[in-house]
Amino acid sequence: MEAGRILQIGIPWITGRSPPRLPNFPRYICASSIQRGSYKGPKPGRDWIADWVSKNDDAVRSMPIYVGGASLLAVLFNRAISGIAPVADASSSQSRADLLTLGLAVTNVLTGLVWLSIRPKSITPVEPQGVECQVIYSHLPESVVSEILWVWESLSAVTCCKSLVIVYDCQCIVQIGVAAKSLNIDEPFAVDAAKLMQGSLYQGVLKSGAQSYLANLSLYPGRSELPFLPSNTQAVILQPLGDRGIAVLGGDTIRGFTTSDQTWISYIGEKLDATLAKYMSSMPSVVQE
Repeated sequence: MEAGRILQIGIPWITGRSPPRLPNFPRYICASSIQRGSYKGPKPGRDWIADWVSKNDDAVRSMPIYVGGASLLAVLFNRAISGIAPVADASSSQSRADLLTLGLAVTNVLTGLVWLSIRPKSITPVEPQGVECQVIYSHLPESVVSEILWVWESLSAVTCCKSLVIVYDCQCIVQIGVAAKSLNIDEPFAVDAAKLMQGSLYQGVLKSGAQSYLANLSLYPGRSELPFLPSNTQAVILQPLGDRGIAVLGGDTIRGFTTSDQTWISYIGEKLDATLAKYMSSMPSVVQE
């Protein structure tokens, strides 16, 4: 689509002489507007083979079985109509070729069976089994409480985090999200901060001074040290808060915390440590809100 406009161009003369008469001629200024969707530059490539394989996974895994079975039938049929004795003769080149073909066909069949028996396990989020709770240390300043709530809302919104427990100076500062059920119905399992900080999980994090990521919690024997988390918690991040505390984050997906999530949580841990260190001089017991 083009739009044109006619301009009458006049040339001023500075000298006192009368300017000569010059023919006026039109000048065109053209502006072209590019319609949406008319971009003709390079576009990202697409792997059609990979897309087809992903959409036909079962057929691809079964293909070696069909190829191997067809090869076996072809070898037997060829042997039957070729007039060669059914008993393999080592001196016959045809027999040696048939034996090699039979070995390749059997290999194809076995490969297909292996592909069908070994499948990647699909990882899906689970619904945490527990009760919703929000336990916050009652003597924290409003600004600190607001910061902790912002941390929880951010983590629960952009990561797979469903449970958050913060322990600082042997006291439970925060227990929020989904918690395990206690013996009393609809009551969250209370966090034993002293026992947690004496356990091997906290001592290992304290000794290393770095974040510990338990990508598949069910594979770790230290799971028993986190009874306050829902029983079906899939992944856990243990984030040290300096040398005085720890933040425990429970997720609903195996390997659900990405590398960027872990880095971001490390920065959040440093900020929480600096904030709590200013105000946590004395800590009475927590109260539930």
